[in-house]
Amino acid sequence: MAILVLLTTMSFTVDMHYCGESLIDFSVIQNAKTCGMEKSQSENDCEITLAEDSCCTNKQLVVEGQDELKLNFDKITFEQQAFVATFFYTYIGLFEGLDTQIIPFKNYSPPFLERDLQKLHETYLI
Repeated sequence: MAILVLLTTMSFTVDMHYCGESLIDFSVIQNAKTCGMEKSQSENDCEITLAEDSCCTNKQLVVEGQDELKLNFDKITFEQQAFVATFFYTYIGLFEGLDTQIIPFKNYSPPFLERDLQKLHETYLI
């Protein structure tokens, strides 16, 4: 549970460096390393030519963590209240036990045996 709380509250940034359409480097902790072609763009040494001025691009993906961990129960709909009430009612009903142990055949006597079938057919339960 602690790991789940840690992962949902943690925010991080992924830096990516593209040269053309291919990913050159990505980094989670620090800035991504460049391929070095952005320095030589004035000389047109870039192998992948695009319609733009630069063939290299940097992209950044930011994942924001959850700031507020306390849920607010002030605005619960009627359907949610009905669900919670029926859930608790059925869940508590699972643990209700019987007051006494009921034996349904307690008042009946066993049938009389005319012949012992187990001995007759020689089938014995082990």
